[in-house]
Amino acid sequence: MRVGGRVFRTIWPDNEGATVQIIDQARLPHEFEIVSITTVGEAARAIKDMQVRGAPLIGVTAAYGLALAMREEPSDANLEMACAALGAARPTAVNLQWALEAMRRHLLTLPPAERGRAGFAHAGAIAEQDVGLCQAIGAHGLGLIRAAAARKQDARVNILTHCNAGWLATVDWGTAMAPIYKAHDEGVALHVWVDETRPRNQGMSLTAWELGQHGVPHTIIVDNAGGHLMQLGMVDLVIVGTDRTTASGDVCNKIGTYMQALAARDNGLPFYVAAPSPSIDFLILEGIGSVPIETRSELEITHITGLAASGRIETVRLSPSGSKAVNYAFDVTPGRLVTGLITERGVIAPNREALAKAFPDRIAKVS
Repeated sequence: MRVGGRVFRTIWPDNEGATVQIIDQARLPHEFEIVSITTVGEAARAIKDMQVRGAPLIGVTAAYGLALAMREEPSDANLEMACAALGAARPTAVNLQWALEAMRRHLLTLPPAERGRAGFAHAGAIAEQDVGLCQAIGAHGLGLIRAAAARKQDARVNILTHCNAGWLATVDWGTAMAPIYKAHDEGVALHVWVDETRPRNQGMSLTAWELGQHGVPHTIIVDNAGGHLMQLGMVDLVIVGTDRTTASGDVCNKIGTYMQALAARDNGLPFYVAAPSPSIDFLILEGIGSVPIETRSELEITHITGLAASGRIETVRLSPSGSKAVNYAFDVTPGRLVTGLITERGVIAPNREALAKAFPDRIAKVS
């Protein structure tokens, strides 16, 4: 994608594999800053502190983090320690464990002397795979937006999205945003309602920023406004991403997704989830009670960071000093509320049979 006319990905190796470069998403939208990661510890912190976020990008960052660990000390013991450290950084997004296991299996077949070079090569292959998956999701989701435009006789299509499932959540293109970018580039008239996505405001800070960079018309709304817009006929479809989708089609995504799915169902609107196969967990059947839900610091609720009138980025407190807060980062939307899963293999029904038919190779690996 482009930033100020220059093409960027969200992560890339540099200095002949000595470092990994990332866009520090914690500084957006007010500052665009590129940060170097040189150790596995820095990679784990970047994931935990959400300098990188989004399930696909977390997985790729973990893969590069493991490569950095092997560059430093390629022993079996260090490989296991690095996997444990990276795996503990964010528990909900299944891509993290998927990428680590893919790297671990590959590296264990090699002599230690080859693991540093091979680690970077394999992490790069995982990154390229992510780009390909997102492009395929974009192509399949484009058909849904075209169909919506045809139903409206080419009038503007209004799409609601939640959190950030765009370019910044992946290596490039995005999941839920990929169909939007492709439709916009094709000339389809569209507009995106961007949920602010409290408490970290990934919609307002990240989705709105990257839509603006790409020239896509959009409007930021508070999280609780989606249902109201649906009632007024101002939303045509909803497309969101996923951090983990179960084998039966339940979707774990950023907190607040479930409420938007309920509102969409009540108003007869299609609710789609962009789900690349590494985000599908075939080891878990039901989402509620089975997917680990990350609980983050209450400071994300009680405080907010933004650009002050002075031009400095500052953090201020919102809540009374004596009030406690609890910060559940994700919720689960049952598959019955999902119209379809937009995958790299097409738009499929959110149920066990359809997922098994679409991904027999994944089923075979976990049976």
